[in-house]
Amino acid sequence: MWNDRFAGEDYLYGTDPAGFLVREAARLPVGAHVLSVAEGEGRNAVWLATQGHTVTAVEGAPNAVQKARRLADARGVQVDFHLADLDEWDWDAHSYDAVIGIFIQFAPRPFQDRLMAGMKRALRPGGLILLHGFAPRQVGYGTGGPPHADQMYTADLLRDRFADFEIVQLRDYDGQIAEGRGHTGRAALVDLVARRPG
Repeated sequence: MWNDRFAGEDYLYGTDPAGFLVREAARLPVGAHVLSVAEGEGRNAVWLATQGHTVTAVEGAPNAVQKARRLADARGVQVDFHLADLDEWDWDAHSYDAVIGIFIQFAPRPFQDRLMAGMKRALRPGGLILLHGFAPRQVGYGTGGPPHADQMYTADLLRDRFADFEIVQLRDYDGQIAEGRGHTGRAALVDLVARRPG
């Protein structure tokens, strides 16, 4: 499905990073080791690399990874891109200063829960999770995201899933997004920044 969505030469969500990532990137240590989950066509991972971070990115759609590599080449940066099924990704293989997940609500809640648990394990003590996604009311806006409200985030859901972390920021708000043809217009957004204890 995602290989079809990422077909064509254009970048479905554009080539600029998510505004959330730009706003929150100052929280990352200098030269951080960052894992980007379900990276898509590379816009966030490549931007992080331009900021001097060491970035690993995992994505399941082959043509998205090809476009991500082209974007990295065009921007003159190195990103360690992996084509992989997230259900088989080895979250324990490395530890990272930060793990980011931006608009990764593409699967039912049980899969999302496994994903969040893996992202938490992949962090070093003191490392940060940065999650950015849609709230349930986004379905009514029709400006991007899956058509299933039960796949969206709520503040209560994320507070529960990260109860063992320090919640640095948790916001539920409406904003305007302009991210390629995939996300454009008014959006119901939820942001989480959480720190692993230790």
